[in-house]
Amino acid sequence: MNRIKIIASCLLLSTSIFQGIAQQKLKLQYDKPAANWNEALPLGNGRLGAMVFGNPQKEELQLNEETVWAGEPGNNVPKNVFSNIEEIRKLIFEGKNKEAQDLANNTFPRQAPKDLNYGMPYQTVGSLWIEFPGHANYSDYKRDLDIEKAVSSVSYKVNGVTYKRELLTSFSDDIILVKLTADKKKSISFTLSATSPQVMSNFRTQENKLFFEGTSGSVDNKTGKLKYVGEAACTLKGGSLTVEADKLTIKGADEVIIRIAIATNFKNYKDLSANPIEKAAAVLAKASKKNYAESFQSHVTAYQKYFNRVSLYLGDSPQSNKTTDVRIKEFANSYDPQLVALYFQFGRYLLISSSQPGNQPANLQGIWNHKLNPAWDSKYTVNINTEMNYWPAEITNLSEMHQPLFSMLKDLAETGKESASEMYHARGWNMHHNTDLWRMTGVVDGGFYGLWPMGGAWLTQHLWQHYLYTGDCKFLKEYYPVLKGAAQFYLDVLQEEPEHKWLVVAPSMSPENTYEKSVGVSAGTTMDNQLVFDTFNNIVNASKILEIDRPFVDSVSVALKRLPPMQIGQYSQLQEWLHDWDKPNDHHRHISHLYGLFPSGQISPFRTPQLVEAAKNTLISRGDVSTGWSMGWKVNWWARLLDGNRAFKLIKDQLSPAPTEIKGESGGTYPNLLDAHPPFQIDGNFGCTAGITEMLLQSYDGAIYLLPALPDDFKSGKVTGLKARGGFEVAVEWENGKVKQLTIKSTLGGNCRLRLSSGVKLNGDVKLDEAKGENSNSFYKVETIKEPLIAEKASLKGFKSPDTQLYDFNTTAGKVYVFKAK
Repeated sequence: MNRIKIIASCLLLSTSIFQGIAQQKLKLQYDKPAANWNEALPLGNGRLGAMVFGNPQKEELQLNEETVWAGEPGNNVPKNVFSNIEEIRKLIFEGKNKEAQDLANNTFPRQAPKDLNYGMPYQTVGSLWIEFPGHANYSDYKRDLDIEKAVSSVSYKVNGVTYKRELLTSFSDDIILVKLTADKKKSISFTLSATSPQVMSNFRTQENKLFFEGTSGSVDNKTGKLKYVGEAACTLKGGSLTVEADKLTIKGADEVIIRIAIATNFKNYKDLSANPIEKAAAVLAKASKKNYAESFQSHVTAYQKYFNRVSLYLGDSPQSNKTTDVRIKEFANSYDPQLVALYFQFGRYLLISSSQPGNQPANLQGIWNHKLNPAWDSKYTVNINTEMNYWPAEITNLSEMHQPLFSMLKDLAETGKESASEMYHARGWNMHHNTDLWRMTGVVDGGFYGLWPMGGAWLTQHLWQHYLYTGDCKFLKEYYPVLKGAAQFYLDVLQEEPEHKWLVVAPSMSPENTYEKSVGVSAGTTMDNQLVFDTFNNIVNASKILEIDRPFVDSVSVALKRLPPMQIGQYSQLQEWLHDWDKPNDHHRHISHLYGLFPSGQISPFRTPQLVEAAKNTLISRGDVSTGWSMGWKVNWWARLLDGNRAFKLIKDQLSPAPTEIKGESGGTYPNLLDAHPPFQIDGNFGCTAGITEMLLQSYDGAIYLLPALPDDFKSGKVTGLKARGGFEVAVEWENGKVKQLTIKSTLGGNCRLRLSSGVKLNGDVKLDEAKGENSNSFYKVETIKEPLIAEKASLKGFKSPDTQLYDFNTTAGKVYVFKAK
């Protein structure tokens, strides 16, 4: 595709065309209230989050607002560390690894120094309580979360009266809505109150409203300055409302609608000058002008604009009639394809609910957190977790959900200039393995865990991938400075290692892993090399598309040629480090050097079989069961290795009941379908949703590969609305593991190359020609990697890729193409 066609195509918007596949019941359902937070059901509209417990006598709505973080504006970049960083480099290149790690630990201690901090925790607002006198003894209990509508319901009987609750976090009105009804008039009586673990909090009533106010916590050397205000107002049909000092009491109503607004003083990461009282009041006043039916319908319409783009059918089973917690317990030994489809769509639901355009990105727990000091502070951990949150965004047709991450990258490209300049004396911007609401970019958790200057390299891959999926040149031009700043940093910090004269990042580490006891600091780790390779290629390609910045890109191209090749070590494994230090008994949760297999596309079964075999050997050696997010990543790796049964085995491992322990690395799924590390981390949900997609469709290796890793359990099925690079929207139906019908909408035009299993023949609107050479569609350009270095002791047996065929057909933007099996 030439540049004129690319620019023209950028003006076209992607719209979903595949409707009509019958969806299975997409509900999480239970026959008892939540006994704890991991059984409560999550509602969210991107900004507001609520966990619904469903207790008949005393309902708890645990509340979150996305900007309620401890602390105040400010970065965490240390001063006067450059000379130590240079000394650490010198020690590494001299082979004095322990000394280098000791100096790193002394320079960046495990506990934050008094003048610095290691990031602020994301915090809860508190809980709203709806207490119903006399509802302790109930029957016919039902509780559910309908992810087709983003609505939770509770129903039960007390003394012959059926009570119902309907709860949602409105996408259209930006409030939390609760509707309380009964099938007998004058039956609804309750008190409405609030609590919060925040030290600085206050509860009061005014003008028939309940107010809950507070200030976030102070941590390390940062004072809590985030102020929030919540307002809850009740609209009654019949009955009476009594106002007390810190609660509202309703008696004898036929129906009650509770509207809850929450606002903070946050304007942006460096400005807390907003008025939360005025913001909350304005939102509540506007929302109150609608009746409940209007609010409900506008909410569902706004949500389904995103959710309804994709449908998935994998088969039927009687298991779907059971409660969700029971299905999770029985999944390993029961045929329940609907639970896989539900789990897939639940991941999409969570992304829509925790990452709306104009808001903050989904953090380590999305937006759902009931603590002041959650695990790992519920920050943005960018050595895997934040990136994994957004793996489903493009492929499951939720590009807009990516926007909050892109917005944060603009902020980090500013705050990251301080860490790049102060710590490394480099141009551009960088960050390490964590950030927070205040966009910190310095080292977190000390020199043992945090001396990893690669966060910007990984996060900016999402910018380039968004362009590849959407063809949006305006977007590419807007974010080019962010891409360039990341490339500038690595161009300045790359060091010549003494043995091969390769250019490498030093000091760094392979995330959270060690090659000697308590030693991880190193130079030229495989993941770093892969990340720099992608970062440099992205800026080179973006420069060509936009026809700008040629002198800078020439410098990048020179450095690109001097990056190390990937290496296969003595155990026939893909080496994790520059030297062959891998341990055959290493079962570490991070397998970061397989980034080149996924999410990157540097390793391919059809182009680099030796590296594929080495990656497979590494995966087998590391084992399957691990933390939830690690197993989510492994689903994607096995899908890229074209082993659908092994990928599905990892899904079974993940869809096992999470242990009751609050710490560990056993993974699993809680009764509410949320992922366990343990404890809860949301990335495993997103990783598995992406992995299921990769089993059905891949578009990274010069072609759209249909059903590349279909497990035996999914013999027949259909999926609609998935996205492939180059702006293609795909629906495929299969039978006995073979494509039966294929529908492709081209939003950008250009050549469409399909990879089909050998023996599959399709007839359609246009003729499929046997493909020759590289794909002419520029969105499918494959970067050439260096030949791997292979250790003498390695014993490769050969990796045989499946027999496939490649076909091309030319597309016109906006047209739909339908093919059926012969």
